[in-house]
Amino acid sequence: MTQIAPPVPLATKLSLELEQPIDPLDLGGESEQLELAPLSIRIANLVAITLPFAGLLVAVAMLWGVAYNWVYLAMFLGGYVLTGLGITVGFHRYFTHKSFEAPRAVQAALGILGSMALEGPLLTWAATHRLHHQHSDRMDDPHSPHTHGEGFSGFFKGLIHSHFGWLFMKEPENLAKYAPDLAKDPLVQFISRTFLLWTLIGLVLPAVVGGLVTGTWMGVLLGFLWGGLARIFLVHHVTWSVNSVCHLWGSRPFRSHDHSRNNALFGILAFGEGWHNNHHAFPASARHGLRPWQFDLSYLVIRALGLVGLARDIRVPTPDRLQAKLATQPSKAH
Repeated sequence: MTQIAPPVPLATKLSLELEQPIDPLDLGGESEQLELAPLSIRIANLVAITLPFAGLLVAVAMLWGVAYNWVYLAMFLGGYVLTGLGITVGFHRYFTHKSFEAPRAVQAALGILGSMALEGPLLTWAATHRLHHQHSDRMDDPHSPHTHGEGFSGFFKGLIHSHFGWLFMKEPENLAKYAPDLAKDPLVQFISRTFLLWTLIGLVLPAVVGGLVTGTWMGVLLGFLWGGLARIFLVHHVTWSVNSVCHLWGSRPFRSHDHSRNNALFGILAFGEGWHNNHHAFPASARHGLRPWQFDLSYLVIRALGLVGLARDIRVPTPDRLQAKLATQPSKAH
């Protein structure tokens, strides 16, 4: 049976609210200067960014004026949902924030699906996101849009940096200390080490399905383009928009120590991640869409897993905690 428990208070500055928290005394120091990553890393990230986009353009061009096949649409959308949930439910809400508990088989499935999204190894992804929470919209935030100067030039530089430019910067030297609990987990270590294998499988599977369903080599190619590259392209830009758009445009109903915002468009497209101010106010909550009208597919999936015994200790804030963190508090009667 699903158990609902409130998050731990944010009294120690540890917005991650981990079971094995990082020592807050070990997080001080001077802001690190951003440096370019090694050329090989920049080239690899450039390929990861541009190749899916090129695949999308090729897929559209090949299908232009050709009878559209529901097989490719199903692989594109199905792959987007599965690997997107691998990021939102798996990489983010389970591994990074421990907002619920799950059996090892579920952990493995979520980690593998998230790896197929081509957003980097699980350990690196989780540690980077924890670093983001610890220094959100300050100089050590790896992808803030608010630390790049004033005026339009600063705004534009910040937008580009927060969306994908940060992928070309040197990895922080102290990144490993943000995920010591995960680094000790053999399953997480295995999934992280075999990241490229799962990425390759995520590209090959839709190609195989396309070939089997259509019985043609063209089906193999279109399955690869739509279920592989184009799907990755969409997952990438929706995920990156949470870093960029959801720190620039939207509402801020809850108090938080940053510029995180709720954006309804990405609340839907990113399976609930777009309710970003809610998330930064209550980082350990498995539910980001905290109001009935805030659609949160990721939370619905977690609740469904709970109903069949595949998730437990699902953490959500109590009504009292929601009320206490509202940005505008009603005045008290004298």
